[in-house]
Amino acid sequence: MAESAVHGYDIIGDVHGCADQLEALLAKLGYETTSGAAEYLHPDRQVVFVGDLIDRGPGQLRVLEVAKAMVDASSAQIVMGNHEFNALGYHHEHPARSGQYLRDRNAKHTGQHAAYLDQLTDDQQRHYLDWFATLPLWLDLGELRVVHACWHEKSMAVVQEHCGSSAPFADERHLAAAHDKAHELYDAIEILLKGPEISLVEHRQPKYLDKDGHPRGSARMRWWNSGAHALRDIAEMSSRFTTTEGEPYPPLPELLLPDGTQSFVYTGDVPVFYGHYWRQGEPEPDHDFTDRTACVDFSAVNGGAMTAYRWSGERRIQPENYLQIR
Repeated sequence: MAESAVHGYDIIGDVHGCADQLEALLAKLGYETTSGAAEYLHPDRQVVFVGDLIDRGPGQLRVLEVAKAMVDASSAQIVMGNHEFNALGYHHEHPARSGQYLRDRNAKHTGQHAAYLDQLTDDQQRHYLDWFATLPLWLDLGELRVVHACWHEKSMAVVQEHCGSSAPFADERHLAAAHDKAHELYDAIEILLKGPEISLVEHRQPKYLDKDGHPRGSARMRWWNSGAHALRDIAEMSSRFTTTEGEPYPPLPELLLPDGTQSFVYTGDVPVFYGHYWRQGEPEPDHDFTDRTACVDFSAVNGGAMTAYRWSGERRIQPENYLQIR
């Protein structure tokens, strides 16, 4: 499909191997394929995947076949998710022939990556890892922007300065630097693919157990909340979280935000679409979308909904343009 024929974009949230839901959503959006082929096409629209195609779900290979075929046919674009980035680190031996990998092959990381390892052959894994290495970290399409976790121009500038590209990981040196906590690139990639965090323990708040039962002392930041003034405004905390002792997590206090926190808040006028944040239920204003930002990750792999936002040129997010498949 020629780029000039694109009249709108359908931004699809984290797929995580949920092939049946993805194909049902594509059909509902009006994309068609023939005889079970992976290449879904639309006469005048284009999909944008926000990353995290892999891990967790039962249809790893089919999801990858569909997404890559659509990108190759120019019926889709894609940005990298943290799970594609993690996969590159998990499979990249560094230094060469050392038996060590950029991402530790511990029980936690192997468990997170198990569905990809179990459902793809070694050759298939290598094929798609080669593709992952070419994916951009963000897309600026003029009238809309897409990133996996956080649109942060300072971090983008760091990537451009060190790598000269928004798709840096075909160069193994950049991949290694992005896994080095002492390198400036490490924090930039963490922010773009996993989102900025704010310490709770530094503000005398207890640790909590996240959705996977891991104890955490920091919370993801609501970088989309341009009206945030206090800790409770900026910290992304679920009502399902508990303290490490299993008690309901207490309400956060009205502590003023520390210096530097506001630098992560998006103040641009171009709509930004992102995934990563495991939303639930129907999209709700302020939490799931603002007039300039929209999350499209609604926990498809965890009993939620495969979600898309159908964008057709509007300057402000319109909630009726969300579409979900359960």
